[in-house]
Amino acid sequence: MGKNQSFVLNDNDILSELFGVHDENIRLLEELLGVKLYTRGNEIVLETDDEVIVSHFKSMLHQLESHIKLGQLPGPDLVRAVHHSINNGEIEKADFLKKIHVNIPQGKKKIFPRSYNQALYLDAMKKKEMVFCIGPAGTGKTFLAVVQALAEVLSHQKRKLIVTRPVVQAGENLGYLPGDLEQKIHPYLRPIYDAFEMLIPPSLIKRCEENGIIEIAPLAYMRGRTLSDCFVILDEAQNTTKKQMMMFLTRIDTGSKAIITGDITQIDLPRRRDSGLVQVVSILKSIEEISFIFFSKEDVVRSPLVKKIVHAYENVQEDS
Repeated sequence: MGKNQSFVLNDNDILSELFGVHDENIRLLEELLGVKLYTRGNEIVLETDDEVIVSHFKSMLHQLESHIKLGQLPGPDLVRAVHHSINNGEIEKADFLKKIHVNIPQGKKKIFPRSYNQALYLDAMKKKEMVFCIGPAGTGKTFLAVVQALAEVLSHQKRKLIVTRPVVQAGENLGYLPGDLEQKIHPYLRPIYDAFEMLIPPSLIKRCEENGIIEIAPLAYMRGRTLSDCFVILDEAQNTTKKQMMMFLTRIDTGSKAIITGDITQIDLPRRRDSGLVQVVSILKSIEEISFIFFSKEDVVRSPLVKKIVHAYENVQEDS
C-alpha cells in the first residue's frame, strides 16, 4: 500500500464548504483524481504517493480555498473546471476564474462563473459593445446576460434594460391572444423573470418596471426604435430570421450594449438555414467591437442529467 498524503486546513468552515453538500465534492475529487480521500479532523488525506496526483490536488485545494474566501461556494461545476485547467497545465485559466465576478446593487448575492467559458462570457460583456453567446440549454447564456445587465443598470452605467425575444409560436402576431400586451408576452418571457427573481427582490423588479428601467417586449416591437444608453438582450436569437437579426442589430445606438443569446440546435423556424443567428457568425466575425462566445455541453450547469441529455442529442442524427 502506498504512502498517504495529508493536507491540513486551519479553518474548519473552509473544510466543510470545500466538501460540498453531502460531501459531493469529495466524491467528485475521488473520481477526477482516481484516488480515495477521507478526512481526519481538519486534515484531508489522499491514499496515494503519486507525486503528480498529489501536486494536482495541492493546486486544486489552493484554488478552491481562494474561491471560498472570495465568497463562492464550490460546486461540482467549479471543481470540474478547476481540475480541467490544472490537469491540462492551464493554471492561468484557473486563476482567471477567480478574477471574474459580478456584484448587483441591491442584489441577493455575488455572482461567479461556474466554468471557464462562463468567465470569458462575463469578461466579454464587461469589455465589448456587442456579445453573441451561442450554446446548448442549461449553460447560463440568458442568466448571465441578465446578471451583467442588472449590474450595469442598477449602478446607473446604463439608462435602462431592454429584453426581447422573437415570439415564433405566435408568429409575432399577438393580437389573437387574450389580455393586454404584458399578459400576451409573459409566457414567452418567463425565463427572464425567473432570472430576475433569483437575483433581486420582487419589490425592486416591480419598481424598475413601473419606472421604465426594465422593459420587456417581443422582437416585433423593436422595429423603428433607436436604443441609446441601454443594455439590450436579444434572447432565443436562433429563432430570428436574417432580416429580423439585422433589424435588431441596427437599433443599437450610442452608449448601448447588446447581448445576443441562442441555441442553434433548437431552431423553431421552418428552415434552419433561415436563422439569423446561424448566418450572423460569418457576417460579423471580423468586427473588433463584437465578441462571439461559444458554449458546449461541458458548460451545462443545470444538472448532470441535463448534460447527459444534451450529449445524447448531439450524438443523434436529426431527420432531414
